[in-house]
Amino acid sequence: MDILNAIILGIVEGVTEFLPISSTGHLILFNQWFNFSEEFTKLFDIVIQSGAILAVIIIFWKDLWPSKWSFGELENKWGKILAAFVITAIVGLLFGDIVQEKLFNAYVVAGALIFYGIVLLIIEKRNSKVTKQEISYKDAVIIGLVQSLALVPGTSRSGATIIGLLLLGYARPFAAKFSFLLAVPTLIAASGYSLLKYNNGLSGNEVMLLVIGFLVSLVSAYIVSKWFLSFISKNNFVPFAWYRIVLGVLVLIYFLI
Repeated sequence: MDILNAIILGIVEGVTEFLPISSTGHLILFNQWFNFSEEFTKLFDIVIQSGAILAVIIIFWKDLWPSKWSFGELENKWGKILAAFVITAIVGLLFGDIVQEKLFNAYVVAGALIFYGIVLLIIEKRNSKVTKQEISYKDAVIIGLVQSLALVPGTSRSGATIIGLLLLGYARPFAAKFSFLLAVPTLIAASGYSLLKYNNGLSGNEVMLLVIGFLVSLVSAYIVSKWFLSFISKNNFVPFAWYRIVLGVLVLIYFLI
């Protein structure tokens, strides 16, 4: 049963991490039925998130890695990404533990899913002039602040970033791509911080479960991310908005009944 849990949670993470539907929210919900011990569950979520990060690094290797090591090339590749990341990191360090202690529950997830689903619908209905393709440092800082909203489970890191970029007038494919690129330092930092707080030893079976979850998340994230980038180049975010709303309502009904 533990191996099945690892596979299911790895798929959930890989499928949801980079879609604007909240991977953290989905993991909180799925952990109601497919979970391990409380401490190991936290570590497992970090490891499968790392698998999803590796998938993005593979997909966007040329966008992330400089062709030659010079300050100009590094700044061109990482400047705006790091500008946004630093803002998110500061907010996360200040408020992350408090949010995790107070707000990590199914009701908050459901509310955030519904609220930001409605916001995304409104933006897509009203926002026809989304054309910008190159982000400025000023907008990168704004997006760093917006991404911080994803500290609240159910918001979606990618969803918050995409909403912010659409409001600033950026084209949908660019919004999706920048969300993916910004995920790399953000998720690495979040995973590393959480990993440092894990002090328990690991059994051989637990190591095996971590490896399975990591590989399943890596493969599923790679497949879904490639599909999403292709889909959003020709379509809008409305289907994901409706998915959030319907899922949020179903979660409320389930936990209220």
